[in-house]
Amino acid sequence: MRLLIAALMATAFFLSPLVASAESADVEATITNVDTGNLSLSLDDGKKYQAPEEFNFDGLEPGVKVLVFYTEVDGKRVINDLEIIQ
Repeated sequence: MRLLIAALMATAFFLSPLVASAESADVEATITNVDTGNLSLSLDDGKKYQAPEEFNFDGLEPGVKVLVFYTEVDGKRVINDLEIIQ
């Protein structure tokens, strides 16, 4: 039984960095470029954010301040949600 518990704990220890890398983050910034063809936004933080195919770009244009919730996947910042800040 102790061996089983030790094996489970070791597995959890080694897999924990994978879970941490999939955590969501957020950023508040101003849009500098909207590229609907490539489904992406560029913000004044110097980063490019990839939008999913069903993403609605209505109301998004350079100069609009937004709060972007994203997950980093394979080095790309993928938008989970976005709010326009008034």
